[in-house]
Amino acid sequence: MDSFAWDSINDIAAAVRNRSTSATKLVELSLNLIKDAQPKYNAIILVLDEAARARAKQIDELVESNQDPGPLAGVPFIAKDNFLVLGGETKAASKILEGFMPPYQASAVNALEAAGAICVAKANMDAFAHGASTENSDYGVTKNPYDTSRVPGGSSGGSAAAVALGLAPFAIGTDTGGSIRQPASFCGVVGLKPTYGLVSRSGVIAMGSSLDCIGPLASSVSDAALVLDVMAGKDKLDATTIDKDELGYKDISAKPLKGVKIGVIDEYLSEHVDSDVTRAINQTIDKLTQSGAEVKRISLPSTKLALACYYIICPAEVSSNLGRYDGQRYGFHEPDAKDLDESYLNARGKGFGKEAKRRIMIGTFVLSSGYYDAYYKKAMTVRTKLINEFESAYKEVDFLIGPVAPTTAFKIGEKSSDPLQMYLADVMTVAANLAGVPSISVPVGADSNNLPIGLQIMAGQRKDRDLLSLAMAIEELGK
Repeated sequence: MDSFAWDSINDIAAAVRNRSTSATKLVELSLNLIKDAQPKYNAIILVLDEAARARAKQIDELVESNQDPGPLAGVPFIAKDNFLVLGGETKAASKILEGFMPPYQASAVNALEAAGAICVAKANMDAFAHGASTENSDYGVTKNPYDTSRVPGGSSGGSAAAVALGLAPFAIGTDTGGSIRQPASFCGVVGLKPTYGLVSRSGVIAMGSSLDCIGPLASSVSDAALVLDVMAGKDKLDATTIDKDELGYKDISAKPLKGVKIGVIDEYLSEHVDSDVTRAINQTIDKLTQSGAEVKRISLPSTKLALACYYIICPAEVSSNLGRYDGQRYGFHEPDAKDLDESYLNARGKGFGKEAKRRIMIGTFVLSSGYYDAYYKKAMTVRTKLINEFESAYKEVDFLIGPVAPTTAFKIGEKSSDPLQMYLADVMTVAANLAGVPSISVPVGADSNNLPIGLQIMAGQRKDRDLLSLAMAIEELGK
């Protein structure tokens, strides 16, 4: 794999502040790396070169005038294409939003830029974040950096591939059912889904509003922690946001493993998991045990129902959220329509892709009169049962671990004709979203084809600081 290795985010920002480099040089480096990688990997939808150069100049002027440019001074980053970012289109990789110029920015992007970071590009993704492979993008599939015949995962596949390739020191993505963690696992980077509400969703195109989480993808746990620290906290533009930990997340150190209670989710190590994935997870478990951690198997019976539950609740919310795309106010529209009904029909018929239409139909069906009780209400009951099981588990152990996905990155086209097989790629990640708990993917090895394998770690709600501390310790075990 051809990739560029950046210094840590802390070191990059320090170099800008002490003038051993400049924001302008860093932005030009990132833009050149993107230009060179794009034809082969298609990780990027839009390059924000003019806006990035202008922002870099501002950062350099702050440094020259001895003003503090922030903890992320001059650090380039890449935003998934469902984040509203000024300076270019936001399309969520869907033709229906082609030409849409956002009038404001996502709160997460504002927070990063206020800390001195510079958004250089928008990453490819499954359209509207509907998918686990980035094959559902209307702008072509992103290729896995380790094997261009394979997917990078999804829906934040472009973000994960960009970090693995070193196009920027970090990227931001969204995780509704695994869309940060699964591509992080497939591309060999760190991917964090924080506690629900810890990072504002304002200015991010909604998929499933009770499930969507914003998080970083980075090359190390410490970099992910620093980015989270900048983005986390309450936002008056998002009523679901929660307070960040009073200690923050940027000064975390590796957790001493002696006496830490870790539960291995029994249901996540079944015979359906690839043998190489099982081997990598078991090797990590052995290292944890040798380091003094108390590791035991623990059962969460409702996780077997989590995927079915997710694919009722999530499409129901998708159906509601995509109702705003009607071709009347922004995005794709049909100018030759005879009346309003035809305008709606043609705009949505031509603008939405197959997967968006599939999820709209499923969601509308499960919410419809006569089926609400049979499907949606039952799914919500299962969700409550799952939350209760997580809470009970955290009375016995401090953390839960298991694979991120049952396999490593699969071939492009391998699952695209079978929606059920594609949905099964999320089988081990959706539970954390349904329960609202923080979860992270940390690289712990590779399979026989040298494809990365990620370990999933979950902690209790608002235990993001503890989660990052354990993740850092596991990261160090692999060195």
